[in-house]
Order: sequence, then structure tokens, then C-alpha cells
Amino acid sequence: MVWCSGWRLASAVSNAGGLGLIGSGSMHPELLREHIRKCREATNHPFGVNLPLLYPRMDEMVKIVAEEKVQIVFTSAGSPVKYTQWFKDKGIRVAHVVANVRFAQKSGESGVDAIVAEGFEAGGHNGREETTTMTLIPLIRRNTSLPLIAAGGIASGRSMLAAFALGAEGVQIGTRFAASEESSAHQEFKEYIVRSGDGETMLSLKKIAPVRLLKNEFWKQVNEMEQEGATNSQLETLLGRGRAKIGMFEGNLKEGELEIGQAAALVTEILPVSQIMENIIREFNETAGQLSTFKL
Repeated sequence: MVWCSGWRLASAVSNAGGLGLIGSGSMHPELLREHIRKCREATNHPFGVNLPLLYPRMDEMVKIVAEEKVQIVFTSAGSPVKYTQWFKDKGIRVAHVVANVRFAQKSGESGVDAIVAEGFEAGGHNGREETTTMTLIPLIRRNTSLPLIAAGGIASGRSMLAAFALGAEGVQIGTRFAASEESSAHQEFKEYIVRSGDGETMLSLKKIAPVRLLKNEFWKQVNEMEQEGATNSQLETLLGRGRAKIGMFEGNLKEGELEIGQAAALVTEILPVSQIMENIIREFNETAGQLSTFKL
């Protein structure tokens, strides 16, 4: 949710009954502090911060989270071992994002409070194993007793209920909220999400770090280079710096890196967070009621 989940989106989700997360991956340390303080002014409910652990200046980001007394962090893109106990010693709850059983077990050993199992359908950076949410959730449920949060391809009440049936106790939703009114993404990007359809995202840049992208001119360049056997160095040169910002935040739909999940095909309109949450909960309850009548 880089360039999408600032304080406005996080506070709106929390105010609507969810747990809003500030996506710090697109922020420098002092900007993160600003977003935390604005989020606290905008909501009286709990919220958290997502910390991609391999990003630069993470030691500074971690200290700011503690100084600002954030109570919950979701860590990703790296090993939870380095910071988890440090967070817990300060009374901060930790959930860690994984894409396979091995890392789920390592996360449990490091002392995290919950695990986010993110399937292949998810947007942004993704697991190399390409395991779908449908398979990943029961796999990890079988291998941990920790609270389990499902992610990847979840954008509706029906998919939320399905995640619960697979063994999750909660869900993490990104793509649907990227196209909300409160998302900090550029309006052109939001509208591109709404226009996208079946099969219009692809897991790309696997030699560097797998990332799911909406198809555009930049994606075509990446795809052609990968098919021609481009080296890591060549792909890194093409990617350069700031591609995601150019596309998602500044609205350059041709040259930007447009990170989004497969659930983009299910998004048909840009709505306020409160309406999105209401729709998800209503559909969840309606579907649960319908399924309660099924018998084999």
C-alpha cells in the first residue's frame, strides 16, 4: 500500500471499525511521524504502521513508532527476528507478513503476536513460491496456533468469509482500499484500477523482487526484457528509482510502476471507506446466512 495508505486512509478504516495501517514504505522518518500524529488526531480508535523491514533507515522508523506510542505494527519484507522482541519489550503488538510455512514458523519462533499469510493474488511485493491464498491459509493454519490474518485477493464480504472458512481469524485488505476516496493514490491510478479487468495484473520482476503490477507501457518493457533473458542488473537499471511514486502517486500511467492485486478486477467504483466497509460487512453476513442453509 505504498503511496496509498497515509493517515487519511488509515484513520478512515479505523473509524469504520477496522484496523487502519499507515504504509510507511513510501515515507522518510519524519514524514512517518507526521502521519502518525495526524492519524491520532483523526481517530480515537487503534491504528497501526506497516514497516517493510528491508527498506532504508528502518532503525529510525522503528524508533519513531516507539516514540509516538503506536501500539501495533505489521512488519513485512524481511526477517522479524531483529525487531520483534524490541517492540514487545515496549508493549507494541507485532504481526508479520509471510508467504510460506517456513517463514510463518520462524515468525512464531521470533515471538510475533499474529501472522499475516499473503497469497499470490496480492498486490505489490509478493512471495516467490506463488502460493495462492486458497492454499496458503490452510497450510499455515496447520502449522501455527497463532492468530492468523489472511491477505491476497480479498476485496469483498464473500472473500472475507472464505478466508475464515480456510482457518483465518481476520483479513487484511489492500487493493479495495487503494481505490477509496481517502486513499492517497493519484486519481488517475484509482480510475485505472476501476477500469482494469480479468487478467490485467501480472507478477513481474521475479529476478529482483516479485511484484504484482497492472499492465501498462512500463510493464510491457519489463515483460519483453524478462522474455529476452535480461539480467538482474538490466532489470534494476530499467526500474530505476521512484517508479512506484511516478505511477501511483503522480498518476503517470504509462511509465509508472502500478502495484495492485488481482482483486482490482473486482473493483467497479471509487467509494468512501465507510461505504466500502459497510458493503463488505453486509455481504459477509448475507453470505454467511445463505451458507447456513447448505447441507451435504
